[in-house]
Amino acid sequence: MNTLTIISFLFFTLLVAYISYRATKGENLETQDGYFLGGRSLTGWVIGGSLMLTNLSTEQLIGLNAEGYAYNMSSMGWEVGSAIALVIVALYFLPRYLKGGITTIPDFLEKRFDSGTKQIVTILFLFGFVLNLLPPILYTGAVALSGIFNVPELLGVSSTAALWITVWAIGIVGSLYAIVGGLKAVAISDSINGIGLLFGGLLIPVLGLAALGDGNPISGFGVIMENTPEKLNAIGGASDPVPFGTMFTGMLLVNLFYWGTAQHIMQRALAAKNLKEGQKGLIIAAFLKLLGPVFLILPGIIAFNIFGSGLSSVEAYPMIVNHVLPTPLVGFFAAVLFGAILSSFNSVLNSTVTLFTLNIYKPYFNPNASDKDLIKKGKMIGIVLAVFAMCVAPLLALASEGFFQYFQMVNGFYNVPILTIILVGYLTKRVPAIAAKISLALFIGVYGFTQLVWDTGLHYLHILAILFVVCSLLMLAIGYFKPRDTNFVLEDANVVELTPWKLLYPMGIAATAAMIIVYTIFSTFGIAS
Repeated sequence: MNTLTIISFLFFTLLVAYISYRATKGENLETQDGYFLGGRSLTGWVIGGSLMLTNLSTEQLIGLNAEGYAYNMSSMGWEVGSAIALVIVALYFLPRYLKGGITTIPDFLEKRFDSGTKQIVTILFLFGFVLNLLPPILYTGAVALSGIFNVPELLGVSSTAALWITVWAIGIVGSLYAIVGGLKAVAISDSINGIGLLFGGLLIPVLGLAALGDGNPISGFGVIMENTPEKLNAIGGASDPVPFGTMFTGMLLVNLFYWGTAQHIMQRALAAKNLKEGQKGLIIAAFLKLLGPVFLILPGIIAFNIFGSGLSSVEAYPMIVNHVLPTPLVGFFAAVLFGAILSSFNSVLNSTVTLFTLNIYKPYFNPNASDKDLIKKGKMIGIVLAVFAMCVAPLLALASEGFFQYFQMVNGFYNVPILTIILVGYLTKRVPAIAAKISLALFIGVYGFTQLVWDTGLHYLHILAILFVVCSLLMLAIGYFKPRDTNFVLEDANVVELTPWKLLYPMGIAATAAMIIVYTIFSTFGIAS
């Protein structure tokens, strides 16, 4: 292990920690809003950068590049398709969230339906976060960092021991951000690491193309277009990870859920100082997502052209990083990667603590708890959840293949079901609480049956779209025959200023147009011909 690599890694990592500490030193972390929502003071660029890095982790860097290596550009639907979802969230969801003054997404469901619906959705969120997000983030992050630093050789231990050590190192540092510093410390560190991630992430494909083209990145891209043009096609077929038809069905719904209702994502926008800054942050994130395929899928395609088809797909990204990066930059990139891992881990942990403390502990165990007591209990809960995730993560080594698609499929048990009742809740005034509960039970039950028992032959994203339509119509029918006693009215909580961003519509249209252009480029009408 090169000493310069370790020094540069430690320098950048400690620099981010110091800046985050200085930026939050005077913050009031003794109130709910101060600890869980950063004092509702985040600006557009902080929100946009934090959203970007919260979304990015080694699960994507390794998982999506693995799909680029094994298939083609079709998986960019998860990235580029997010742009239209973020525009919709900025236009429709965020104004209503901020008007209602909610802290967690289930808070709205309590106002719109009842406390039972809120608790059901809270449990679904916690299920997804604790079992399907925290351990995989730690595991994939540990695999990447252990490979870059060659931890087994560095410490003289087995690969299994190295995995446990790296998992716990990441988990402890990430927990300090989330538990001690609250949301604002998480968001500030996200923004700084986001700059490094964009620089380092974009550097990998540039250097990879240069290696492929004998020092000329343009020539390297020409090699890909000549040898493997089919890999540059984003219009996926039935055998690809993301068939193009799913962009108009389940993919749109999953992206809407993720960017519009997932607690660990929306918590950034909910912490906006006003509606203008929140909408600005979402649109900034939409444009940043359009860059995703360049460093999340293209390196995998470059690796295929350099190393051939003999690699395991999950090895593609670590191999290309080690192959093209100069030694002095390996430590910097490892620090950036470490920041991406921390961002995803501490963001999910912070949101999990928020949900558990405010929606489980307070109403059921201590309804009269003060803000100080809630924060104290929240920190204790965070420690327990972090330790649990650090214990489970190394066990995932038993199933290291196909992470990205597998976890997206499992997420279907709660993402679109929750989106369904939130959308119907906002779009209607008389649909009762029983309709939401029936919809959740039917949706989850049928989806589980199609994934675990009966193979329908349909892609799981299409199944999610069909169930979305069926359950929405069912809720509307129940609302028609058994409406609630009074119309639901969304009251203004007067929490933040609600004047919209004046550039929202032109910038939203520009982001949508850019998304269409990117898809046209990466198709048989463009460079994939």
